[in-house]
Amino acid sequence: MRSRTFAIASIASVALLPFVVATAGIASADSGPAAIVTTQLAPVNLGTADTFAILSKSGITDVYASAINGDVGASPITGAAIGLVCPEVMTGTVYTVNAAGPACRVSDATLLTLAVSDMQNAYNDAAGRTFPDFVALGAGEIGGLTLAPGLYKWNTGVSISTDVTLTGGPNDVWIFQIAGTLNEASAKNVTLAGGAQAKNVFWQTAGAVAIGTTAHFEGTILSHTMIAMKTGASINGRLLAHTAVTLQKNTVTRPTS
Repeated sequence: MRSRTFAIASIASVALLPFVVATAGIASADSGPAAIVTTQLAPVNLGTADTFAILSKSGITDVYASAINGDVGASPITGAAIGLVCPEVMTGTVYTVNAAGPACRVSDATLLTLAVSDMQNAYNDAAGRTFPDFVALGAGEIGGLTLAPGLYKWNTGVSISTDVTLTGGPNDVWIFQIAGTLNEASAKNVTLAGGAQAKNVFWQTAGAVAIGTTAHFEGTILSHTMIAMKTGASINGRLLAHTAVTLQKNTVTRPTS
C-alpha cells in the first residue's frame, strides 16, 4: 500500500531541523538525526457486508436482465422489495428478512441485520478517515486524471466526465470521501492499472450516485443515499446503499478478496 510518511528531527536537533511532512501519517522521534516512520492506509473493513455485491436498506429495482456475481440483500425492508429474479444472480445468495422475494431467496433476518450494521460501520470508517492526501482535487471534476493511491476528500460532489485511471500496486488503497453526489458520465470508464485491485478502492458518498449508460466503474460504493446504475453500466465492486439501488440491465461483480 502507499506509504504515509512523516519525518521529524531527534530531540537534540529540533532547533536545527523543523518538522517535515513527506506525504502524510504519524510523526515519531528516535535517537537518530532524523527518524522516518511509515504507516499504511488501511482498507475499509466491510465485515459481513464483504460478501455482498448489492446491499440496500430500502430495496432493489431492476430492468431485466442484469447479471450479479455476489450476494444480494435488503433490510429492514421486506424481501418483496428485491426486484431481481433468480437467474440474474449468477453466483451468490439472495437474502431476505422474510418469506417474500425471489423464489431462490434465503430468509435470514439476523444475517442481514448484521450486514447492514457492518455497512453502516464501514461508511463511518471511510467518512471518518483523517489527514487526506488530496483535498478538493479538480474542484470535484476528476475526469481525465490518473490517481495515485491515497485518501481523497471533497466538500462538494464529484463528476467523472471522461475516463479516470487508478494506478498503483496490488496492496495500495484508495478512499474517496465525497460530501455531495457522485456522477459518472455515459460511456466513460474508471479503470485500474499497475496491479491495483478493486477490493482496495472505496467511494464514500453522502449524496446519491449515478453510473451512466454503458459506463464502467471500479471499487466499492458506500452511499448514504441511493445508487443508480443506468442502462448497460457495469461495476467491478459493490453497491452498498443506505436507501435504494436501481438497476437497468447491469453487470455487478463483487471483487475477490
